[in-house]
Amino acid sequence: MPQPIDAFLARQPPWDRLPDPVRARIAGQARPIEVARGETLSEVGAPQPGLFVIRSGAVTTTDARGATVSRLGPGNSFGERALQRGGTALVTARADEASALLLIGPDLFAELMREHRLVRRFFDRSNPLGDRPRTRAEELTSTRVADLMATDPVTCAPGTSLRAAARTMRDRRISSLCVTEDGELRGIVTLRDMVNKALAEALPHDTPVARVMTKGPVTLPSTAIGSDVLHRMMERHLGHLPIVDGGRLVGMVTQTDLTRFLASTSAGLLGDMARAGAPEELACVTARIPDLLVQLTAAGNRHEVVTRLVTDMADGATRRLIRLFEKAHGAAPVPFAWVACGSQGRQEQTGISDQDNALIVSDAATDDDMRWFDGLARFVSDGMNAAGYVYCPGNMMATNPRWRQRTEVWAGYFRDWIARPSKEAQMLASVMFDLRVIAGEEGLFAPLHEDTLRAASSNSIFTAHMASNATGHVPPLSLLRGFATLRSGEHRNHIDLKLNGVVPVVDLARIYALQGRLAPVNTRARLEAAGEAGVISLHGARDLINAYDVIAQTRIEHQARQIRRGEAPDNFMQPNELSDFERAHLRDAFVVVKTMQAALMQGRRLL
Repeated sequence: MPQPIDAFLARQPPWDRLPDPVRARIAGQARPIEVARGETLSEVGAPQPGLFVIRSGAVTTTDARGATVSRLGPGNSFGERALQRGGTALVTARADEASALLLIGPDLFAELMREHRLVRRFFDRSNPLGDRPRTRAEELTSTRVADLMATDPVTCAPGTSLRAAARTMRDRRISSLCVTEDGELRGIVTLRDMVNKALAEALPHDTPVARVMTKGPVTLPSTAIGSDVLHRMMERHLGHLPIVDGGRLVGMVTQTDLTRFLASTSAGLLGDMARAGAPEELACVTARIPDLLVQLTAAGNRHEVVTRLVTDMADGATRRLIRLFEKAHGAAPVPFAWVACGSQGRQEQTGISDQDNALIVSDAATDDDMRWFDGLARFVSDGMNAAGYVYCPGNMMATNPRWRQRTEVWAGYFRDWIARPSKEAQMLASVMFDLRVIAGEEGLFAPLHEDTLRAASSNSIFTAHMASNATGHVPPLSLLRGFATLRSGEHRNHIDLKLNGVVPVVDLARIYALQGRLAPVNTRARLEAAGEAGVISLHGARDLINAYDVIAQTRIEHQARQIRRGEAPDNFMQPNELSDFERAHLRDAFVVVKTMQAALMQGRRLL
């Protein structure tokens, strides 16, 4: 016999945190329902009767194809997504056994969502992290450059005289001019250039600015974020950063534009990296990264902001080691691209990361040149290991000759993997499709990336193998309405938030990128692009993004708690670390991932 409705609600989130009068009103207006085994409560495509809350018994929900979405028990609820999306049921729900439920009508549910933040936070999957105010650091790191930059930077032609350029800077009260030709950026001239290169050398006033400008200046696209600008400025000692899309100048960001933002912690680390004179000094800087993760998480930053900033630290350490090697051994003999794979490539590093990197070298390299790059790879890899980024257990590093090759060899690798999708090829492709250039020439990688996406997306056998591979890691859902924890070993009774949490979403996003020939490498950016390109439905993309946010946020906050306790961070968490509220959200997130995996294997879009 079910307990009284008010007493039942007082023990279930989110109702247990509502004021007693509100909970009593819900108990008075909710309709008790008793159903027999096999009875249908809602059906896909039909009007959703309201929010069902299970008091006793068990209910299974299935999608339009009949695939199981979830098995629910006492305390669980269903129907909220349908009520927030026009009132049409998204799943079919049937009782597995005789069950007692409460039915909260659509009008009452809408009122509770509107008037009570606790209810809204619990059921609104589009805002899984709550309604907390954004911090100053979060404002910068989540603000795109397009919203920071001056959209009408003052420009001049390469033939403009030094006198005319100086007068323009004086009259416009600016400290730099972008030098453009037919809309494309050719260089930048600053007051420092005027003093050090023109005035100090007593150049004639009619000398063209092209003679003193910085050619090929460091730039960023308008899709970058504020921290990208700040970190690049700190690392390269820049005061001005042109914003370029497709070769055309679209804006300018200066240090002054960023001073109102509070992001000095991560920028300070990068500045210290840029001043490190040896790998040992660099290791002292990277030792502070765990504290940075804790500070960023404590400040309320979302997971994608924290992992982006943590990855920036690995990028900065890599580039500093490359510069130290070049300082000791001279500049690279031919163009190269140092690329990151895995989580660093996707800009999703957390508190624990090993090395995943490779070297793409110009086809013009001689055997002697390749020996130079062998030395570079060993110096950087050893330095990164000393800095806390341990050697890759699978030897997926530039120190391995297999992953330190000329461009034509890399092109052959990808051709072979696509033409003959063996198990090893699938594994390697999964890693190598997440490449991102950290240092060197982007131009060595971009054509290779474009050609590979084109070939992979048009090979149905390869994409089928990759799709199967993308469902190899399953969310930790048990048949008994809880979590499937590890059954043995050191982490018994824990769930793996990496292999069974974020990795399934990473794998799905990668296959969507292949299917749609999408350029982004970051998981969240891939999911957004997949929805916009129609690879998956917009609803499916939003659901998966929200699910990914919940899982990844749980993971990063788990690691922050471990660091605060003085423990080494890992990916293994006991579910009882979370509140009932948090467990409910995490389980719902896993259900969404499982549903999207099923949709992928069915070859159909999620509506």
